[in-house]
Amino acid sequence: MSPDLRVVTLNLWGRRGDWPQRRALLRAGFAELKPDVVAFQEAIYRADDDQVAEVLDTGWHIAHQTNRGTEGSGVSIASRWPIRDVREIDLRVSDRTADTPLTTLLAEIETPDLGPVVLANHKPSWQLNYELERQRQAVLVARTLESAPSHVVIAGDFDAVPDSASLRFWTGRQSLQETSVCYWDAWSTVHPELVGHTFSPTNALVSDGTEMPLERGRRTDYILVRSGDRGPTLDITDCRLIFDQPHDGVWASDHFGVLADLTDSGVPINDQ
Repeated sequence: MSPDLRVVTLNLWGRRGDWPQRRALLRAGFAELKPDVVAFQEAIYRADDDQVAEVLDTGWHIAHQTNRGTEGSGVSIASRWPIRDVREIDLRVSDRTADTPLTTLLAEIETPDLGPVVLANHKPSWQLNYELERQRQAVLVARTLESAPSHVVIAGDFDAVPDSASLRFWTGRQSLQETSVCYWDAWSTVHPELVGHTFSPTNALVSDGTEMPLERGRRTDYILVRSGDRGPTLDITDCRLIFDQPHDGVWASDHFGVLADLTDSGVPINDQ
């Protein structure tokens, strides 16, 4: 049975490494996986340069973050269906983040089976010692999304592990700044006993790199589904890692992607 919505999140890692080989692997993978919506991080976009379009086939609707970083790097959302509204949440929440183009990109997508769905592509601060900023960024985004009268899915590279304060906040295990929400983590819902690392030294692009020479492996990439008082409005029927193995020695990115299949749970959307 096909899901009502297949969501993917993937950090593209820009065009670093052997981009032509990585691009071919990504194009083949997305053609096989057939996602409905994709949240991309570290994707390159400029007036004459669209990395997202390079890895997808034709017919996609694409929304890009406007204030992008070096070489046009930023977050983008691709959808099989029309995108009705796009908003950006500025995540520069401290002096330490003042010069960084941090954004959560919101897109309202008109799906045929579920009606409107808000997809939030969340890419907070990446530095290991910036959990304070990630907490503030999480609260800012969560407060904005609470007013959305529709299904809400958050996907992205959160740069935080499951037991961090920011992820504990997202998943309803602690409050922050007198605010509490509850989102169901797709991976832990389907695989409660598995760690599911998405940034791992088993990936040669991590172990051979110099950015994180002591990396031991972490789960930093997530798909979260908003819950009301009685549970999530979308049921998580499957979740898996994607691009987590090399093909002929080629790794698609330095991050593994995450795929989640979602269906209508029957919980009313207004039960928030």
